[in-house]
Amino acid sequence: MANLEANFQQAVPFFGVSSMKKSLPFYVDGLGFEMKIKWIDEGELRWCRLENGGAALMLQEYRPEYTAAEKLGVGVSICFILKDAIAYYHELKARGVDASVPFVGNGMWVTGVTDPDGYRLEFESLTDVPEETVYEG
Repeated sequence: MANLEANFQQAVPFFGVSSMKKSLPFYVDGLGFEMKIKWIDEGELRWCRLENGGAALMLQEYRPEYTAAEKLGVGVSICFILKDAIAYYHELKARGVDASVPFVGNGMWVTGVTDPDGYRLEFESLTDVPEETVYEG
């Protein structure tokens, strides 16, 4: 059997969102992502690929006739591994984003946010600080 692992280049989360007008400012202005590719349909932005460094994600607005029956984002968490989660926490706070106070879990500083549809985004970086330490900065 061929080694399929060598063929993988990147995994990109794809979020169905209720409103691009709410989601784009959160991801672009708040989290610092940049729109790299977009699809305009009937004059409306329906889909886009956003990138920040080596990380990417895609957003697509549900059309009214296809709106999800369940609450979006339930049970979904995406973990972004960063060089410095504490520095990113300060950047988020400076942009007015409600990021959680960083703590150490599993050998990593962890801070997180919840997007307008309830998707949980965690930002983590390796550390040798003791487990369960809460950042005081």
